[in-house]
Amino acid sequence: MSATLSSPDQMVPTGLSTHTFLYLLVPALALFYTYWRISRKHMLELAERIPGPKGWPIIGNALEFVGTPNEIFTRIYRRSFAYGKTIKLWAGSRLIIFLTDPDDVEIILSSHVHIDKSPEYRFFKPWLGDGLLISTGQKWRAHRKLIAPTFHLNVLKSFIDLFNKNSRETVKKMEKEIGKEFDCHDYMSEATVEILLETAMGVSKKTQGQSGYDYAMAVMKLCEILHLRHAKMWFRPDIIFNLTNTAKYQKKLINVIHSLTRRVIQKKKADFEKGIRGSTAELPEELKTTKPERNVSSKTTTLEGTSYGQSTGLKDDLDVDDDVGEKKRMAFLDLMIEASQNGVVINDEEIKEQVDTIMFEGHDTTAAGSSFFLCQMAAHPDIQERVVQELDEIFQGSDRPVTFADTLEMKYLERCLLETLRLFPPVPIIARQLQQDVRLASDPKLVLPAGATIVVAQFKVHRSQEQYGPNADVFDPDNFLPERASNRHYYAFIPFSAGPRSCVGRKYAMLKLKILLSTILRNYKIKSNWTEDDYKLQGDIILKRADGFKISLERRKPMSATA
Repeated sequence: MSATLSSPDQMVPTGLSTHTFLYLLVPALALFYTYWRISRKHMLELAERIPGPKGWPIIGNALEFVGTPNEIFTRIYRRSFAYGKTIKLWAGSRLIIFLTDPDDVEIILSSHVHIDKSPEYRFFKPWLGDGLLISTGQKWRAHRKLIAPTFHLNVLKSFIDLFNKNSRETVKKMEKEIGKEFDCHDYMSEATVEILLETAMGVSKKTQGQSGYDYAMAVMKLCEILHLRHAKMWFRPDIIFNLTNTAKYQKKLINVIHSLTRRVIQKKKADFEKGIRGSTAELPEELKTTKPERNVSSKTTTLEGTSYGQSTGLKDDLDVDDDVGEKKRMAFLDLMIEASQNGVVINDEEIKEQVDTIMFEGHDTTAAGSSFFLCQMAAHPDIQERVVQELDEIFQGSDRPVTFADTLEMKYLERCLLETLRLFPPVPIIARQLQQDVRLASDPKLVLPAGATIVVAQFKVHRSQEQYGPNADVFDPDNFLPERASNRHYYAFIPFSAGPRSCVGRKYAMLKLKILLSTILRNYKIKSNWTEDDYKLQGDIILKRADGFKISLERRKPMSATA
């Protein structure tokens, strides 16, 4: 009998407890919903006027974000055509507004006010800390001003020989793939990491003790986890995510990445104590470009600003020479270490955060861009041959290294590269969090409410028929002929973003890619049975092909051991 009395089910009837729970839950939900409606009254009124699909109660349009990365990307892109240039979605209680008109994009990206990244960027925090990608306010401004001169053109010219060395090493590594179909992204990832280590970080591959491939694979897997947290709502709260095996795996990947950056910084500090500046990477004598370059001051190229942007008179901190004295024209990590010695501008932890950020942004985006470029060359053999013809005219059959002057002559290759970045921007969206209302230029009746997440959809901006004509989806390098580009809205082409938060390394990326890709095309004919219609795109953190970047190689001529 005592056992019966101690039974919880008999002490408190189950039906009564359930009814009590419901009686409490329903009013609580009603009160919460009423409070939410009242507190968001201004936002809801403004959002009501913005086009977009109807959402479900509580979850909004969250079902739009369910599926594989390829399915989500394709679904949202196709849905966007039904609602014009401005589209809203509700992800639960989060208002997300997509912008595709260059005039509206300019309002957001050119502003010194709308610089706060969206809440999703917090997922990067364990990896990147408060690096340039995430930070805001005075810290971001101070570090941006410090870092920008390290990507000045005069600094980049000093990297030419190392770009050549690493490009030739990549050609040799790819040799074993001749005649086979393979994924070129692995090679591009490894190459871009190792180029970054030897140039911006100034550390020899022999001393950093870890291959670029290992680092690149860790970054790739970590990006997959970050995308998973974006797509799966229940993974977003840290309190839930940190209990999962995925969180444990993320920590292992971050340890792999941070171990490399710590070794790189320690090596650079040791060099500084010995009075060593610049890169310690070994360079074969035959790749040292000791001859003076011919005068190139009158030439313009996308690498310088860009020519496309400069033609409209738009510049930013990468184009200003006034505050970039000779003493500041140092490679990235050299300047970081020097600045840290007084402990005022940047401390050791902040150096690590900026190194992690530059390593991520400087390799993953260019790896994707170069991989798409090679796939496009394979899909358009006639265009590839025009590029090779241009290279033949520049090098006249010689296997000498590329000079800076040579890169200025690669006009058609540059147009092909820009067209690749137009159709397949490595960063397909930019997300900002509004702190104040913004009235749209394309439709003044629409006002973006404070608190909304604004998504600049480069992928669609770059395919605007208003800006690129009825064949905007067609690969056409002549879209970047000067006469066409000069009549186009500056914010209709933003693969490196634009405005105060534009990519600090865009000139570095363009110069590196021109040398790497021209070296590959001088040695290999790129082939593939795949066309653009076969591409399955997935908009993770970085735009990639879900089916892989499959190409095959055919040798053009053996690369000589000496220049």
